[in-house]
Amino acid sequence: MLQTGIIQSNRRVAKDIYEMVIEAPEIAAAARPGQFVNLRLSSRLDPLLRRPISFHKIDAAAGTFTILYLIAGQGTALLSRMEAPSEIDVLGPLGNGWTCSFPGVHAVLIGGGIGAAPLYPLAQALRDAGKEVQLILGAKSGGSLTDTAPYTALGVDVRVATDDGSAGFHGFATQLLEQAIAEDRCDYLYACGPQGMLRQAEAIALAHQIPGQVSTETHMGCGLGVCLLCPSKMKAGGYKRTCIDGPVFPIGALDYA
Repeated sequence: MLQTGIIQSNRRVAKDIYEMVIEAPEIAAAARPGQFVNLRLSSRLDPLLRRPISFHKIDAAAGTFTILYLIAGQGTALLSRMEAPSEIDVLGPLGNGWTCSFPGVHAVLIGGGIGAAPLYPLAQALRDAGKEVQLILGAKSGGSLTDTAPYTALGVDVRVATDDGSAGFHGFATQLLEQAIAEDRCDYLYACGPQGMLRQAEAIALAHQIPGQVSTETHMGCGLGVCLLCPSKMKAGGYKRTCIDGPVFPIGALDYA
């Protein structure tokens, strides 16, 4: 659905990372963990395309949702300068979300950089379903990490890995994933982040026969499956449209070559 949202807040929460709260009751009521919205940032033709951004928090009762985004170009720089209570054109909710039902009790959520944004509503849903949740966050440095207190408040076991060792474990998030598997604390894996991290996380899961899902990112146009600008290559052959067939896919389905 298409709705004019009202920006309630837009603030910097980490290095080049911003959090925006948008009031859009109909979209918030329909949103599910793992889905995304497509935002139009200007009434002008520049930037021409909408920006796809995942739901970071969903509050149906308040009629709001929150996005977490990294300034990576002209579009997100423009987004960071938008102030409350200005209007924003929102298309959503779009895509397929996470599946929260699986045999076993131990879920591991692994996210790299800003790619970890869709994991909070997933953690909420899993905890509501009675699952034990471990969150593994990977980042270049401690300055690139956002607040993990909301996860801890849910009862989530939070583990952090940084490339430079400035926060948490000095190394890669996938090393902490291997540790969780060795401790028999991973019945199902959820992963989102850079393609390199997804590839490694999938390889580890497949080697240990652990099922799960990944959320992938591609450039998008319409977000409705019409423009064909967001293909995801499949191991079984051919391509699927990330916007409507994903962005969440089963582990082992994507071809990262």
